[in-house]
Amino acid sequence: MHTTVTLLTGAPAQLLPARELMAFTLASHIILVPLGVALPLITLVMHYRGLRRNDPVALLLARRWSAVMAVQFAVGVVTGTVLSFEFGLLWPGLMGKWGGVFGIGFGVEAWAFFLEAVLIAIYLYGWRRLKPRTHFLLGLPLPAAALLGAFGILAANAWMNTPQGFTLDADGKPVDVHIWSAIFTPMFGPQYWHFVVAMLITAGYTVAGVYAVGWLRGRRDRYHRLGFTVPFTLAAVFTPVQFLLGDSIARSVFHKQPVKFAATELVWRTDTHVPEYIFGRLHPDGSISGGIKIPQFDSLLAGFTPGTKVTGLTSVPADDRPTATQATIAHWAFDTMVVIGSLLILLALWYGWCRLRQHRLPASPWFFRGAACAGVASVVAVECGWITAEVGRQPWIVYRHMRIAEAVTATRSTSLWIMLGLVVVVYVFIFGSLLAVLLKMRTNWRLDDARRAAGERTGEPEADTPYGPRARVPAGDPPPGGGTGPGPAEDGRP
Repeated sequence: MHTTVTLLTGAPAQLLPARELMAFTLASHIILVPLGVALPLITLVMHYRGLRRNDPVALLLARRWSAVMAVQFAVGVVTGTVLSFEFGLLWPGLMGKWGGVFGIGFGVEAWAFFLEAVLIAIYLYGWRRLKPRTHFLLGLPLPAAALLGAFGILAANAWMNTPQGFTLDADGKPVDVHIWSAIFTPMFGPQYWHFVVAMLITAGYTVAGVYAVGWLRGRRDRYHRLGFTVPFTLAAVFTPVQFLLGDSIARSVFHKQPVKFAATELVWRTDTHVPEYIFGRLHPDGSISGGIKIPQFDSLLAGFTPGTKVTGLTSVPADDRPTATQATIAHWAFDTMVVIGSLLILLALWYGWCRLRQHRLPASPWFFRGAACAGVASVVAVECGWITAEVGRQPWIVYRHMRIAEAVTATRSTSLWIMLGLVVVVYVFIFGSLLAVLLKMRTNWRLDDARRAAGERTGEPEADTPYGPRARVPAGDPPPGGGTGPGPAEDGRP
């Protein structure tokens, strides 16, 4: 009851359902984002390995991953489109006043989306229809298109954190907009690279986790070994890099958004020698209960010396800062993200030691249990990162320029609650369908692998290797397309 009262005091009735609806759709969409941004790169790395070494197993994995990439992209189109409509429907005050300043980011994302859709279609269709080198080269722009989409979204969000590139007229309306300044804000660089590397790590651990589960179940063939090694190696290499980028973005928040930093670290009063709290709960009177207290450590992390002054929440009026509950939420999300990142670094070091010193995969089943959980843990870390960024900025939707309550729609709160219920039902159906499709694809691939291992002739869609001569249909048998004469069998092996 205390939390609800804290969040709703003095707020429009529409604010809570609008925020819940936006939070649910964003949290759902972000589950798909890592695969959308990073799976094309991981697939092309495997594709290159297959071509370079003439490795049919690597080509088979690349083709199957390209099929997953296409299915994921189709679902991401739906959830991403819903989010784009919600900006206008739920936050008309934001888009009406500031859309002309930061809306260029959404325009870039839209162009990137269409480009990525075309490139995925060409890449998926090109298996067995294009020359191997041509097909691979046509796939190379895919990661760039995915990064361009992330560029647009992160530019818009970074502007909301550190708005610039405009002046205000006498009526408080933005004029004299400088597009480049509005795109490349002080928080853009730290946010963008932290996000991109997070997507690569999450996608790598997620894909590798599928094959780690197979490894634990006794599937120790080269297919599972290669399917695990390539994405896990990419993720493991970038995990320490991400830790450094995380420190960089935290330091940027310390300088550019000191009140958000105070909320994230539960700093109540501006002071030096500020302690660090691992978890813990902030109360409205500024006291902190629970958690682990490390004396002076927050000042040391912020400025590399215990004497560093850290701005506290009380440095601004109460209505210009997050509430105690919101600060606790941001703090817990941040600490959870850091804990997960630290565990992933230990897992990556374990893997690196065995690969570099012993030239083999770790033998312990506990390593593969950890690897199987790493993908889910990475998704949780990504969710926590967005919670930290958005909740820590409260009550501002445009930092120090517009409060969330000023941007929210005038639609009746009852209608928004009904809309939230409908969206939940639809999303359960969408994600259930996605899971069903992926499981069906996995089953078909396993059956085809079993038939091939038994020496049987496999049918569609798993007929031949991704490149090479197509199998001929025996005389007298109808072709796969249902024609009347023999012809080449289409190879659909993903």
